[in-house]
This record gives sequence, C-alpha cells and structure tokens, in this order.
Amino acid sequence: MASTIFSTSSSLPTAVKGLDCNTYKPTLGNLRFIASPNRKSIAVPSSSSPAPKPLFPVVKATSDVPVKTGLSDAECEAAVAAGNVPEAPPVPPTPLAPAGTPVVPSLPLSRRPRRTRRSPALRAAFQETSISPANFVYPLFIHEGEEDTPIGAMPGCYRLGWRHGLLEEVAKARDVGVNSIVLFPKVPDALKTPTGDEAYNEYGLVPRTIRMLKDKFPGLAIYTDVALDPYSSDGHDGIVREDGVIMNDETVHQLCKQAVAQARAGADVVSPSDMMDGRVGAIRGALDDAGFQHVLIMSYTAKYASSFYGPFREALDSNPHFVGKNGSYQMNPANYREALVEVHEDESEGADILLVKPGLPYLDIIRQIRDNSPLPIAAYQVSGEYSMIKAGGILKMIDEEKVMMESLLCLRRAGADIILTYFALQAARCLCGEKR
Repeated sequence: MASTIFSTSSSLPTAVKGLDCNTYKPTLGNLRFIASPNRKSIAVPSSSSPAPKPLFPVVKATSDVPVKTGLSDAECEAAVAAGNVPEAPPVPPTPLAPAGTPVVPSLPLSRRPRRTRRSPALRAAFQETSISPANFVYPLFIHEGEEDTPIGAMPGCYRLGWRHGLLEEVAKARDVGVNSIVLFPKVPDALKTPTGDEAYNEYGLVPRTIRMLKDKFPGLAIYTDVALDPYSSDGHDGIVREDGVIMNDETVHQLCKQAVAQARAGADVVSPSDMMDGRVGAIRGALDDAGFQHVLIMSYTAKYASSFYGPFREALDSNPHFVGKNGSYQMNPANYREALVEVHEDESEGADILLVKPGLPYLDIIRQIRDNSPLPIAAYQVSGEYSMIKAGGILKMIDEEKVMMESLLCLRRAGADIILTYFALQAARCLCGEKR
C-alpha cells in the first residue's frame, strides 16, 4: 500500500534551494516530522530551524579514523533514529570516458565474467589456483669439493660443496618455507664405470650427504634421483650393451640396490628417473624387503626425450658419450596417449607420486594425468626452462620475476601438486615478500 512520506507542496524548495547534497547533514534541530500512515514519523529539513553543531564528526574520503564521541551504543542509535545520521564520504563521481567515445546502449548480457575481475580484491577472492613454498622441491647439485662451483649454463646455480655450501643453501630455503630438496651428484670420473656400481656405494657422495642433512635438519624432506647416468662411464641412465642398446632388466637390478642404499641413509622419497620397464615394482619390492615400507617412490612416469635437458648435463658432467639411444627408453615428444600407458603401469606397481618431465612444454600431459589418476602429480621445470627465463631476464627481454612466477603458476594450474624447480629459493622469497 502506498503511503505519503512528505508533501510536494511544503516549503522545502525554498528552504533547500542551493543545497549541496554531498555535504548536507541533517541534525535533530533542523528536522520536522511528517506522519506516515504505515510508518513512523519521517524527518525532513525545516526552513526555520538553525543548524546546531553536528553530533558526529565529519568523515572525509581521505581522512583518518574519526575521533570517538564518547556516546553509548544506545545514544548513537537514538541519534540516528532521530535523523542525526553521521556523515560518510560522498558517493564517488562516475568516471568520464575519453572524448569521442561513442554513446551506445548497454549490451543485454545476463552474465559478465569481468565483474569478478574488476578489482585486485575480487581477483584474489576468486583465484582458482594458488602456489606456496610448500609446493616446491629444490634440486641441488653437490660435489666432493669444498667450494661452490658456478654452472655456466644455469646462472645462479652451483655445484655445492656437500659439507659447506649445501648446508647454507638448505638453511636459506627452509627460512622461506622450502622444506623439500632433491639431490643430484657430480661424481668423480675415476668412480664411473659401465655398470654404475658407485650408485649403491653406501659411503658414496649421496648417502653421506643424506646422513649429514638428516643430522642437521631432521624435518627436511629429502628426495633422491635413482638412475645410473651420474655414475656411468657412458653417461646413460642404464647399462649400455656394445651395440648401444640400453639393457632393461640388468639396469633395474642396479637401480634396486641404489634405492635401498639411499633409503638406508635416510631418504624420504626415491625417484627412479631412468624410464626402464618394471622398475617401480622392482624397487617397491626391494624397499619393502629391506624394511623401508615407509619410503615413497616418485616415479618419472612421463619423461620425454627432450632437448631441454642440456644445461643439466653440464651441471653433472654426465653428457652421454654417444647420442640417440636415449630415445629408446625416454618417451617420444610427439606422443600423448602413451603417457596413460606409463601411468597405468606405475600405479599398478606401487608408485606414490607421478612425475612429468619437462614441465611447461608438457602442460597437456600434466593435465591428462591429473584427470586420469588420483595420485599426487609432480612436474619438473627442467634446466632448459630455467636457463631460458634467466637468459631473457639478463638480456632485459622479459621481466624475469614475473615470468618465473607465471610459469610456476601455470604448472600448478595444469594439475601439478609439487614442482621440482631451480627457482625454488627465488620464488619462495618472492612469495614471502623478500627482495631477490
């Protein structure tokens, strides 16, 4: 039912003529009340009452928090009910379009997706993918020396002295929330053999390093690489026959011994990166038989024969002595469906985590595995990806930090739960608000 609020024949036009609606503030003294049939009396301005001092302080858009009046809640409510409403900043003016903008009718859209993107607060509220230092696994290169040796093809990365520089780097990472690392050793040439026996030497570089790290940082999650290439005189992931063929079952035998040696030293996660058939099941059996049922296996499920690995081989000094045969065990970059075959095998053999390598060029593979497996997914942002971003930043062709963070976010968006990345420390500092 309609009700009369105030009469149009009142003296308001004379009294309010010239009124600035943005600054006018009615008070109890300059209001008169008009009865409404269905509502309480409504206060309207009176032309004859002088305006007393405002009860509440004036609030301006750029002012600080106003001084409290000392009124009780009841007094504040009574003042507002009586019409003495505290003043707030005015409604902001409508922003003007540039001169020459055509005047058009509003499009009849029932949904405008830009509405949830119109401010930083709204964009953050509806962000579907997040990233934190806990999502990073930090790959670290180690060697027997005491000094840290820079890796030319990977700016900012070093072969770390296992007793000195490594401890410092791990401490820095933990300070910004990166509590997972994966170790890659640079093995002396004198210890390399065609069968890679040094891989399971319990007094070798990796087992010694694991024991030291666990002593210094008991809560650190240590991942290890299970493959023969750092220990092989041929530089391949497996034992090489005289005709160049990588021997599968014989290599798996060596990998099982390597995984057990790493687990005995204290590794939390062993990571077979060799792409031999049946190695996950064999390693799982060997670990269980040795009493290491608690140790996880992160399988390199979809490791492609990629050209993005070049800088890594310099870091480990493990370039194959002949090329071409890695395509006999690593996946063809042209293949998509084949990844599901590897997923099925690794799941059935007992893998705990499935890894895709490389990362950014293979986002479709990450998404495919994410959609077809309930297991955690890892992505390896490999050395070539890292070095390209670094080179672009050094040459001022891109904003290194922004591209770095975008690339990591894209890996997470595709479905990766964890990311092995040489940017782990730098990205974590960025997320924590520290300067590089």
